[in-house]
Amino acid sequence: MSETLEPQAAGTPWHLWVVGILAVVWNGFGAFDYTATVTHWAPYMSNFTEEQRAFFYSFPVWQYVIWAFGVWGALIGSILLLLRSRFAVWAFLISLLAALVSMVHGMWLKDVPEGASNPAFAAVIILIGALLLAYAWRMTRRGVLR
Repeated sequence: MSETLEPQAAGTPWHLWVVGILAVVWNGFGAFDYTATVTHWAPYMSNFTEEQRAFFYSFPVWQYVIWAFGVWGALIGSILLLLRSRFAVWAFLISLLAALVSMVHGMWLKDVPEGASNPAFAAVIILIGALLLAYAWRMTRRGVLR
């Protein structure tokens, strides 16, 4: 009987597909929001008041970069999760850190137009990001992500 010392990869559990697909949809909305805002896409941005649009368009470049790392990192992490790649952990970690920096900075801003910020929704974004990171970490530890 021959034994190998290499760990065997675990099969793909059904919940990975559920979590992965829901994560792609959720983070796809974030990527869409980012893209529509950065490109000033009129059909989307017409949902905001002129004051809110002016606020969003006044962000410094570094804030858009951090926001991009947050949304695109999460979407890439979701896709990597479905591909069973351990790099999903790193993508989710980068995304979560970027979201935290962006949202902490947003809490310090004064003169935020009404309706342009929602602390409860920001907390949900952070919570989901942390849960996706924890899930990817656990799937890596179990040998599901390779």
